[in-house]
Amino acid sequence: MAGKPNIVLVHGAWGDGSHWRHVILPLHAKGYRVTAVQNPLTSLADDVDRTSRLAAAQDGPTLLVGHSYGGAVISGAGHDANVVGLVYVAAFAPDEGDSLGSIFARREPPAGAANIRPDKDGFLWIAPDRFRDSFCQDLDENEAWVMALSQKPIAGRCFEDKAGPPAWKSKPSWYQVSTEDRMIPPETEAWMASRMGARKTMSLNASHASLASHPGEIVGLIEEAASAVT
Repeated sequence: MAGKPNIVLVHGAWGDGSHWRHVILPLHAKGYRVTAVQNPLTSLADDVDRTSRLAAAQDGPTLLVGHSYGGAVISGAGHDANVVGLVYVAAFAPDEGDSLGSIFARREPPAGAANIRPDKDGFLWIAPDRFRDSFCQDLDENEAWVMALSQKPIAGRCFEDKAGPPAWKSKPSWYQVSTEDRMIPPETEAWMASRMGARKTMSLNASHASLASHPGEIVGLIEEAASAVT
């Protein structure tokens, strides 16, 4: 593993570290030290703190990779001194003062938004029978059902919390756009990639769950970023 940065994978809403399972094993086989965080999804500050602590605990240079809401998390957690780069996978990349809600407000809501349901405690779920169509329409039915029935809800406040100064303004970044995304508008993803000045923007004909439906391409983008920061 000498010469390779550590890789910390950061999940998004309605999932956990296991959403990276198709990415973890190939990276491990290539000699990377890989860790997937388990964030509480209770507030942006809570999740940034959890990820920051895990990043700081790594021995040596570390690359943060965020999916979906995890992009907002790595934008805040990426200031740690040992973080050398950021990879966004169909992810939010807020600027200072942005909230996820304000980013969504730039365009009509994506199709999947209609299937989000709040519970009495203020957490948001995707209706299980609409999960595949909303989140991962390019996965087979069995894998989609596992995601739907094991989903981890996110606190509604996470869509209202305002982001602090983003690490992408000072750390090199890479971005993957999912052109068939039904949770974040693809045009919004492309705009965020352009705004941050990503070193590379890769488009995939993929759902929001590109980390599971196109793991080979995601691993390739992570490796490209890892090589650039080594």
